[in-house]
Amino acid sequence: MTLKEELAAFYRRCGFSDTADRQACTVPVYTGCLLVPLPNIETRHVYLKYHDLHHVATGYSTGRIGEGEVSAWELGTGSMWHSPLLGTMNLIALSTGLVLEPKRMWRAFRRGCRSRNLYPLQMRHDIDAERWPDLASLRETLLDSRPDALPLPLRALEFAAYSGIAMLIHALIAIPAMCTRVVTDIGLGYSFIQAIKPAKRTDLY
Repeated sequence: MTLKEELAAFYRRCGFSDTADRQACTVPVYTGCLLVPLPNIETRHVYLKYHDLHHVATGYSTGRIGEGEVSAWELGTGSMWHSPLLGTMNLIALSTGLVLEPKRMWRAFRRGCRSRNLYPLQMRHDIDAERWPDLASLRETLLDSRPDALPLPLRALEFAAYSGIAMLIHALIAIPAMCTRVVTDIGLGYSFIQAIKPAKRTDLY
Protein backbone atom coordinates (compact mmCIF):
# COMPACT_ATOMS: atom_id res chain seq x y z
CA MET A 1 0.00 0.00 0.00
CA THR A 2 1.01 3.62 -0.48
CA LEU A 3 1.46 5.83 2.59
CA LYS A 4 -1.89 7.49 1.88
CA GLU A 5 -3.54 4.06 1.88
CA GLU A 6 -1.68 3.06 5.05
CA LEU A 7 -2.85 6.24 6.78
CA ALA A 8 -6.45 5.77 5.61
CA ALA A 9 -6.40 2.19 6.91
CA PHE A 10 -5.01 3.44 10.23
CA TYR A 11 -7.87 5.94 10.54
CA ARG A 12 -10.44 3.23 9.77
CA ARG A 13 -8.95 0.89 12.38
CA CYS A 14 -8.97 3.62 15.02
CA GLY A 15 -12.35 5.09 14.08
CA PHE A 16 -10.86 8.54 13.47
CA SER A 17 -12.41 11.27 11.34
CA ASP A 18 -10.03 14.06 10.37
CA THR A 19 -12.84 16.41 9.27
CA ALA A 20 -14.81 16.06 12.51
CA ASP A 21 -11.63 16.42 14.52
CA ARG A 22 -10.76 19.72 12.85
CA GLN A 23 -14.23 21.13 13.52
CA ALA A 24 -14.21 20.31 17.23
CA CYS A 25 -13.33 23.09 19.67
CA THR A 26 -11.73 20.65 22.11
CA VAL A 27 -10.05 17.27 21.85
CA PRO A 28 -9.99 14.60 24.59
CA VAL A 29 -6.45 13.93 25.79
CA TYR A 30 -5.32 11.08 28.03
CA THR A 31 -4.29 12.48 31.41
CA GLY A 32 -3.90 9.70 33.95
CA CYS A 33 -7.27 8.08 34.63
CA LEU A 34 -9.22 10.77 32.77
CA LEU A 35 -9.84 11.91 29.24
CA VAL A 36 -9.54 15.68 29.67
CA PRO A 37 -10.88 18.04 26.96
CA LEU A 38 -8.13 20.43 25.89
CA PRO A 39 -8.26 23.20 23.23
CA ASN A 40 -8.04 21.89 19.67
CA ILE A 41 -5.29 24.32 18.66
CA GLU A 42 -3.98 25.03 15.15
CA THR A 43 -0.53 23.59 15.93
CA ARG A 44 -2.17 20.21 16.46
CA HIS A 45 -3.86 20.45 13.06
CA VAL A 46 -0.58 21.28 11.31
CA TYR A 47 1.28 18.30 12.73
CA LEU A 48 -1.51 15.74 13.24
CA LYS A 49 -1.06 13.83 9.97
CA TYR A 50 2.67 13.45 10.59
CA HIS A 51 2.09 12.39 14.19
CA ASP A 52 -0.33 9.74 12.94
CA LEU A 53 2.26 8.55 10.42
CA HIS A 54 4.64 8.16 13.36
CA HIS A 55 2.10 5.78 14.90
CA VAL A 56 1.97 3.83 11.64
CA ALA A 57 5.75 3.73 11.23
CA THR A 58 6.65 2.86 14.82
CA GLY A 59 3.75 0.50 15.48
CA TYR A 60 2.80 2.26 18.72
CA SER A 61 -0.94 2.17 19.41
CA THR A 62 -3.39 5.00 20.06
CA GLY A 63 -4.22 3.72 23.56
CA ARG A 64 -2.88 5.42 26.66
CA ILE A 65 0.38 3.51 26.70
CA GLY A 66 0.83 3.75 22.93
CA GLU A 67 0.28 7.52 22.93
CA GLY A 68 2.85 7.78 25.69
CA GLU A 69 5.30 5.68 23.69
CA VAL A 70 4.95 7.65 20.47
CA SER A 71 5.30 10.88 22.46
CA ALA A 72 8.45 9.59 24.19
CA TRP A 73 9.78 8.53 20.78
CA GLU A 74 9.04 11.97 19.31
CA LEU A 75 10.78 13.69 22.22
CA GLY A 76 13.79 11.46 21.61
CA THR A 77 13.85 12.53 17.95
CA GLY A 78 13.88 16.18 19.02
CA SER A 79 10.24 17.24 18.66
CA MET A 80 10.66 19.86 21.38
CA TRP A 81 13.16 21.73 19.18
CA HIS A 82 10.79 21.82 16.19
CA SER A 83 7.90 23.26 18.20
CA PRO A 84 7.85 23.83 21.99
CA LEU A 85 4.05 23.67 21.88
CA LEU A 86 4.21 20.33 20.08
CA GLY A 87 6.75 19.13 22.64
CA THR A 88 4.41 20.19 25.45
CA MET A 89 1.64 18.06 23.93
CA ASN A 90 4.12 15.18 23.88
CA LEU A 91 4.80 15.75 27.59
CA ILE A 92 1.09 15.53 28.43
CA ALA A 93 0.81 12.12 26.76
CA LEU A 94 4.17 11.01 28.21
CA SER A 95 2.93 11.68 31.75
CA THR A 96 0.18 9.07 31.42
CA GLY A 97 2.61 6.56 29.94
CA LEU A 98 5.04 7.14 32.81
CA VAL A 99 2.35 6.30 35.35
CA LEU A 100 1.37 3.10 33.52
CA GLU A 101 4.57 1.73 31.91
CA PRO A 102 7.67 3.83 32.69
CA LYS A 103 10.12 1.27 31.27
CA ARG A 104 8.33 1.27 27.93
CA MET A 105 8.51 5.08 27.85
CA TRP A 106 12.27 4.95 28.39
CA ARG A 107 12.72 2.34 25.64
CA ALA A 108 10.62 4.42 23.22
CA PHE A 109 12.64 7.55 24.07
CA ARG A 110 15.93 5.73 23.45
CA ARG A 111 14.60 4.44 20.13
CA GLY A 112 13.66 8.00 19.21
CA CYS A 113 17.20 9.19 19.94
CA ARG A 114 18.34 6.95 17.07
CA SER A 115 15.49 7.96 14.76
CA ARG A 116 14.18 10.89 12.72
CA ASN A 117 10.71 12.44 12.81
CA LEU A 118 8.55 13.99 10.10
CA TYR A 119 8.14 17.40 11.73
CA PRO A 120 10.84 19.45 9.92
CA LEU A 121 9.36 21.47 7.06
CA GLN A 122 11.32 19.60 4.37
CA MET A 123 10.21 16.21 5.69
CA ARG A 124 6.58 17.36 5.66
CA HIS A 125 6.98 18.58 2.08
CA ASP A 126 8.51 15.22 1.14
CA ILE A 127 5.55 13.37 2.66
CA ASP A 128 3.08 15.57 0.82
CA ALA A 129 5.04 15.05 -2.41
CA GLU A 130 4.90 11.25 -1.86
CA ARG A 131 8.68 10.84 -1.74
CA TRP A 132 8.34 7.47 0.00
CA PRO A 133 6.36 4.93 -2.08
CA ASP A 134 5.45 2.67 0.84
CA LEU A 135 5.71 2.12 4.59
CA ALA A 136 8.87 0.02 4.39
CA SER A 137 10.83 2.83 2.73
CA LEU A 138 9.55 5.37 5.26
CA ARG A 139 10.58 3.14 8.16
CA GLU A 140 14.03 2.77 6.65
CA THR A 141 14.42 6.56 6.66
CA LEU A 142 12.97 7.16 10.13
CA LEU A 143 13.66 4.25 12.46
CA ASP A 144 17.13 3.58 13.89
CA SER A 145 18.50 5.62 11.00
CA ARG A 146 21.18 7.59 12.84
CA PRO A 147 23.60 7.18 15.76
CA ASP A 148 22.63 8.75 19.06
CA ALA A 149 24.46 12.07 19.31
CA LEU A 150 24.72 11.99 23.12
CA PRO A 151 26.10 9.44 25.59
CA LEU A 152 23.64 7.40 27.63
CA PRO A 153 24.11 9.31 30.95
CA LEU A 154 23.18 12.59 29.25
CA ARG A 155 20.18 10.97 27.59
CA ALA A 156 19.09 9.65 30.98
CA LEU A 157 19.29 13.19 32.40
CA GLU A 158 17.32 14.54 29.46
CA PHE A 159 14.62 11.90 29.92
CA ALA A 160 14.52 12.59 33.67
CA ALA A 161 13.99 16.30 32.95
CA TYR A 162 11.20 15.56 30.47
CA SER A 163 9.63 13.17 32.96
CA GLY A 164 9.71 15.69 35.80
CA ILE A 165 8.11 18.41 33.66
CA ALA A 166 5.58 15.90 32.32
CA MET A 167 4.47 14.89 35.80
CA LEU A 168 4.17 18.55 36.85
CA ILE A 169 1.93 19.25 33.84
CA HIS A 170 0.02 16.07 34.66
CA ALA A 171 -0.68 17.31 38.18
CA LEU A 172 -1.75 20.76 36.97
CA ILE A 173 -4.28 19.21 34.55
CA ALA A 174 -5.36 15.98 36.23
CA ILE A 175 -5.97 17.17 39.80
CA PRO A 176 -8.46 19.97 38.90
CA ALA A 177 -10.12 17.65 36.36
CA MET A 178 -10.48 14.88 38.95
CA CYS A 179 -11.94 17.28 41.52
CA THR A 180 -14.42 18.57 38.94
CA ARG A 181 -15.48 15.04 38.03
CA VAL A 182 -15.97 14.02 41.67
CA VAL A 183 -18.03 17.12 42.46
CA THR A 184 -20.12 16.62 39.32
CA ASP A 185 -20.76 12.93 40.03
CA ILE A 186 -21.77 13.64 43.62
CA GLY A 187 -24.09 16.35 42.34
CA LEU A 188 -25.67 13.76 40.03
CA GLY A 189 -26.44 11.53 43.00
CA TYR A 190 -23.47 9.16 43.11
CA SER A 191 -21.88 8.30 46.46
CA PHE A 192 -18.37 9.53 47.19
CA ILE A 193 -17.00 5.99 46.75
CA GLN A 194 -18.72 5.66 43.38
CA ALA A 195 -17.40 9.07 42.31
CA ILE A 196 -13.74 8.29 43.06
CA LYS A 197 -13.79 4.66 41.89
CA PRO A 198 -11.79 4.43 38.65
CA ALA A 199 -13.64 2.98 35.68
CA LYS A 200 -12.38 -0.24 34.18
CA ARG A 201 -10.49 0.76 31.04
CA THR A 202 -10.19 -1.09 27.76
CA ASP A 203 -8.04 1.55 26.07
CA LEU A 204 -4.69 1.13 27.84
CA TYR A 205 -2.88 -0.48 24.94
